[in-house]
Amino acid sequence: MNDLKGKKDQVVGKVKEDAGKAVNNDETELKGKVQHASGKIKAKLSDVKEKTAEKINKVLDK
Repeated sequence: MNDLKGKKDQVVGKVKEDAGKAVNNDETELKGKVQHASGKIKAKLSDVKEKTAEKINKVLDK
């Protein structure tokens, strides 16, 4: 679920960033960059969490 939130933030952030560039609004562009980066981090953390859970389950199943 967090992976979807992360991907959504990446897309929305990129749209905001591009919109800020298009209208020459540095604040909107910066907010978009921050949201995009936040989305990448959320997606990566979700991936790490999933892989960690898989490894723990493999150890516990032995």
